[in-house]
Amino acid sequence: MEEPATRQLEMSLSDDNVTSDDDLPLTLPTDGSLSGSIRKGCDPFAQTQRSKLQHRRARINQQINKEMRMRAGAENLFRATTNNKVKETVALELSFVNSNLQLLKEELEELNSNMEVYQTDSEAINVPMIPLGLKETKEVDFTASIEDFICEHYGEDSSLYDKEIKELMELRQAMRTPSRNQAGLELLMEYYNQLSYLDQRFFPLHRNLGVHFHWYDSLTGVPSCQRTLAFEKGSVLFNIGALYTQIGARQDRSATAGIDRAIDAFQRAAGAFNYLKENFSNAPSLDMSGPALCMLVRLMVSQVQECVFERVTLTTQDTHFTSQLCLAQEAARVSDVYLLVQQTMTQPLMKDYVPFSWASMVQVKSEHFRALSHYYAAVALCDHTLSAEEEEEEECDEGAEKAFLQFYVSSPAEPPLSQVLRDPEQRRKLGKAHLRRAVIRHEEAMRVHSLCKILRKMDILQDVLSLTHKRSLDKYSELDREDDFDETAEAPEIQSQTHQKPDITPTNFSKVKVTDIFQRLGPLSVFCARARWGPVRVICLQKREAGLGLTLRGDSPVLVAGVVPGGCAEEAGLREGDYIVAVDGEDCKWAKHGEVVQMLKSCSERGVELSVVTLHSHDTQLERRAMLLSHSSDKENTRQRLLSGAKGQSSASLLNWNRKKTREGTGVTKRLGSTFSLSFGSIRDTEAMY
Repeated sequence: MEEPATRQLEMSLSDDNVTSDDDLPLTLPTDGSLSGSIRKGCDPFAQTQRSKLQHRRARINQQINKEMRMRAGAENLFRATTNNKVKETVALELSFVNSNLQLLKEELEELNSNMEVYQTDSEAINVPMIPLGLKETKEVDFTASIEDFICEHYGEDSSLYDKEIKELMELRQAMRTPSRNQAGLELLMEYYNQLSYLDQRFFPLHRNLGVHFHWYDSLTGVPSCQRTLAFEKGSVLFNIGALYTQIGARQDRSATAGIDRAIDAFQRAAGAFNYLKENFSNAPSLDMSGPALCMLVRLMVSQVQECVFERVTLTTQDTHFTSQLCLAQEAARVSDVYLLVQQTMTQPLMKDYVPFSWASMVQVKSEHFRALSHYYAAVALCDHTLSAEEEEEEECDEGAEKAFLQFYVSSPAEPPLSQVLRDPEQRRKLGKAHLRRAVIRHEEAMRVHSLCKILRKMDILQDVLSLTHKRSLDKYSELDREDDFDETAEAPEIQSQTHQKPDITPTNFSKVKVTDIFQRLGPLSVFCARARWGPVRVICLQKREAGLGLTLRGDSPVLVAGVVPGGCAEEAGLREGDYIVAVDGEDCKWAKHGEVVQMLKSCSERGVELSVVTLHSHDTQLERRAMLLSHSSDKENTRQRLLSGAKGQSSASLLNWNRKKTREGTGVTKRLGSTFSLSFGSIRDTEAMY
């Protein structure tokens, strides 16, 4: 079925008569009786620049998918046939298909490199940031698979859960088009948290639900398909990181508040990518592979460091010697981290994967900030000011000399730096040497910029490079003298340093509270995909003088901890270990101990009718075998969050490649609230005879 995104007409991205998707109102339910998520995605038909970009990307992704299927079929035919004419025809067709794939890849790369769409509308001249586009996905229909599982595994009428299935599918559909703000992040996190419940409800380890998850590579558009829920979780987590990059890129960095928001967004993006890298192995798509995620983490850290430099530049208003040295070292630090990203992008696996515009932008930034470090070093040497008072001058001289002696990676032998600091002419010559290197670096940045067609279209980047280059040239002209016939010395390499090291902030899923959509199936302590129990049995009890003859324990659901030998409960067929799921036809899977007791006490003379199930096992042997088989390639990982917000509970699995279960003693272990395990021996305070 054709997706909504593909039904859109291709539109130009340069339209001015558009609105921002951040300003679109969120659709909230107007009827208080409606349930489900109040977080909705953007209207896929909205005329925003970003939505147009996503529509075009979705169309190209589908064309790439079609061409790849054609290529696979042609390659199979080429290998299978022995007819030379057929081979020639197929070879010609393959050349056309490969040519089309290359054109589509270049078109997609241009879209993915369209950084201007995600930038701020501020008139401030700042170097653009590199955002990441979201992974596209096809629609998924859970209906048939979940309905079959509910009938087969839970033994209930699946039609009673049509509302829950619809709510799940609407949540996933909304997740495909998140708004570029905090509401969009919360929408992705809400769906991610629901997947943890979905995994426990409908995805047993020994079988597959049969739902196919289709996702496209964020940069190349190459499709990937898996039936494991881990792939769905990993892709959503990737989009959380990508959305953080877009939020960081759109911040107005002309003020410290905007810079701080950008720093926070890029640090959280790095945290999402780093978490994915550490907990997701054998990724089916290249954008979620270890090398790609490592590159993305380093890129986000570099952009955080760039924002730190911008904040230092804004807050440094004076032209004092040590202040300018600090700016020079901050700029050198930014250059170093971008150089590390550049080296990562040139690795064998990444070289042909990363868009050329990204690699060019990173190289331009590395050269640009290295030039700035030399410029600020020259300003410190030639324009620094000291206090006029004698006492303060001595103190300033001492602090300035100490900072200057630690300024270079390796100090020059002649002349000594302490002598340079006190000699105005030596300062001028060293400043001139720094300016010479600054101009060379600026020109190299402009050269690399001119080689990339996409970067040439970015007017703001051209303005930044031109202004800084002209500023260095003007400063060099001020220091240059007609009678200066000495050869310009080579400026030493500046020691990079920063006053704020970037943090990798992990994604905080616990701030988005969710309720299990399928909670009507019962508590996950018993009613989960990994549990096995017998069919529902109906027990009719007639109350006697000695009581019903049973002992109850626990909550949600209440457990029959024991039956009195010879009592009415034993005679009716009730067994120790049964769970009470209904009393007189009233569902009590979630009922508390006292509520069930009250129902039993209020029974009439005709007796009470109990519906019970017997829990057989939690498939521990199958889980242990699955863990042994997957140990060599998949990681056991846990997410340090609490879906229910209760304290003292153990963490739930993040991507659920495998799951460890334990037993305490010989007692039955159950998972209360679907987030932690507790033996029944620890809740004896609720045990009583009835």
